[in-house]
Amino acid sequence: MRNELNANHREKAYASSHTNNRLKRGIQTALLRFDGAMELICIGLILTTIVVTLAQVFFRYVLNASLSWPEELARWAFVWTVFLGMAMGVRRNSHIAIDLLRRKLSDRWQSIHAICMQIVICTTSIALLRHGWSLASNASYVSPALEWHFRYLYSAVPCGAALNLFYLAHQRIPGIKYPFNTVVTFIMGGALYLIVGYLSKGFLAGIQSSPILLISMLTLILLGMPIGFVLTLSTILAISPQGDLMMLIVPQSLTSALDSFILLAIPFFILSGGIMNITGITDRLIRLATSLVGHLRGGLGQVNIVTSVMMGGLTGSSIADAAATTKTIVPAMKQRGYNRDFSCAVTSVSSILANLIPPSMSLILYGALASVSVGALFMATILPGLLVAVALMLTVFIVSIRKGYGRDIARVTLQERMFAFYRALPALFLPVGIVGGVRFGIFTATEAGAMAFLYSLAIGFLFYRQVNLRALVDSVRESLQDIIAVMFIVAAASPFSWVLVTDQAPQKIAAGLGEIASDPIVLLMLLNVFLLLVGLIMELVAAMVILVPILIPIITASGIDPIHFGIVLVMNLVLGALTPPMGMLVFTTARIARASVTGVFYAALPFLLSIILVLCVVTYFPALSLILTKWIGP
Repeated sequence: MRNELNANHREKAYASSHTNNRLKRGIQTALLRFDGAMELICIGLILTTIVVTLAQVFFRYVLNASLSWPEELARWAFVWTVFLGMAMGVRRNSHIAIDLLRRKLSDRWQSIHAICMQIVICTTSIALLRHGWSLASNASYVSPALEWHFRYLYSAVPCGAALNLFYLAHQRIPGIKYPFNTVVTFIMGGALYLIVGYLSKGFLAGIQSSPILLISMLTLILLGMPIGFVLTLSTILAISPQGDLMMLIVPQSLTSALDSFILLAIPFFILSGGIMNITGITDRLIRLATSLVGHLRGGLGQVNIVTSVMMGGLTGSSIADAAATTKTIVPAMKQRGYNRDFSCAVTSVSSILANLIPPSMSLILYGALASVSVGALFMATILPGLLVAVALMLTVFIVSIRKGYGRDIARVTLQERMFAFYRALPALFLPVGIVGGVRFGIFTATEAGAMAFLYSLAIGFLFYRQVNLRALVDSVRESLQDIIAVMFIVAAASPFSWVLVTDQAPQKIAAGLGEIASDPIVLLMLLNVFLLLVGLIMELVAAMVILVPILIPIITASGIDPIHFGIVLVMNLVLGALTPPMGMLVFTTARIARASVTGVFYAALPFLLSIILVLCVVTYFPALSLILTKWIGP
């Protein structure tokens, strides 16, 4: 009798276990299908932006009819892509973070670190859900071209935040039994959000926003939390004492940062870079470059820099160029035995040349803000830009000698070089056509990115004929993750910068510098230090918009040429894209190449020193910037 009862008990336990396993498998299958559907939606949205951008070019030149709605539709689709994709990044744990601390932790502490990361994401998502929904509900105006209500644009933020929470509820952490981590995450995340609200009415109420912002940001970043969520949470913490109405600034600023047609150049070139890798364009260009300089020390590193010089006029955007070059040259460098961190470092530092070689969007913006000739700025930056390129090439040469790079490629014959050039000729038309189109005003930088995507596809299918549909889909899926990881940080930097501007921290420092130093040499030295520090915590465009109107009267009164100062200012601020905590170029290349962010920062240090040396030379020898403007004119 007892045996029969035991047998029945075992059968029931087995049946219950079998049912539970089937339920778990069913939930996992449903979650995978939902995740796949979200990915398809994001892919559809980003491809929509390309199609409508190309349609704008078609209508302008073929039908002679310029339309306003394609640009607006592309911007809105891009905003939704990033915030829906933000949740996909949570699902895949693919958001960018500085992993210096996490890598040194034991397995047990890495699990605890993962829970802390989930708590940060949960707290930020709760805030974005609440205040994003409030913003969308209260929006009362429509877009100018499509006449769509802005609540549909602002709804992207709370929808993405809700998806974050949904994915967090199903996320598992190795070493911790599910759903214990989920329960802890939501309890602690909700409690942290309530604590922030409580502190804002008491302890934090009398403290200035900037110290709260910077201390919380640096602490969380050093702890290895995702950069985008850190910037957003720090902003929420800093402005929470000002009440719920001011909190609407966060979702509004996040949305507005991405509601930019110029920024679309970045995802377009990330996508076109991925297409280049699967269509054979990359192979032909690398073979040509190898035949020319591959026998030198650090040959492919030198190729990387020369490519950035030639492609500097492609978009005028360092991030877009870094994304495209990482997709094309870094894999080839890795195949040749170069360290992945070194390859990404070379790509990151050489990408700043896009801001130092005309046409540069940074110089165009400076010309508009400072009321100086953009043509003169373009002439003035040629020699400094080339000097930076030479310094980077020398650094590659020295580092390659120390690490033994570039010894395994034999010098090729002239006939082999000509054959490599012939094979790469269709691919070489891409930079020539795109750069020519941008420089002569045929299309914008964003339209150039869309044209690059279309041309890469055409070359792959019609000329090289080595692309298949599966590889194309995989390339777009991989590029989408890179786009989302990078652009979410760009969006999060906007409200972060807004807090600094509101507190007038940069303005006060700049005004103080003008009072301290009246001698031009001393003033330039102080401004160099100040601008380098500003570049660490503020995005380049935001810093220029804030500082240029303040600094121009100061430098003019000191007798400093505003053309020369424009070159110095841009050279300073672009370095912020190579250093923590912002380091957008390093984050971009490391994310795309699957490299360690910390390792890339370390590998970039020798290049930073060489650029700073050139910066000092350019700063104290104005003739390097002004000689061409005097000889040739603007």
